[in-house]
Amino acid sequence: MRVYTNQKETELVKVVCNCCQKNLLAENGFLKEECIHVEHDFGFFGTKDGTSHKFDLCEECYRKIIGQFQIPVEEWERKELL
Repeated sequence: MRVYTNQKETELVKVVCNCCQKNLLAENGFLKEECIHVEHDFGFFGTKDGTSHKFDLCEECYRKIIGQFQIPVEEWERKELL
C-alpha cells in the first residue's frame, strides 16, 4: 500500500507491505527498499471482471509466495539498472 502527500500521488510518503504490514523505508519521496508493486485491471471471463487491484509486497513476502509456485518464475540478470 502506497501513501502519498496528496491525491495527485506526487510525493511518496510511505509504502506498507500488503501481506505482512512491514513499513518499507521511504525518504524524500523515494522508496529506499526493494518491493514488488502490482497494478492489474481484470478483464472478462473471471470473477473479478471490471475491477482493478493494486498492492505492494516486501521482498521477503514475495520470496515466500513464489516459493510455493509449481513452475518457478523466470529469472535473469540485467546488464543495466536505470
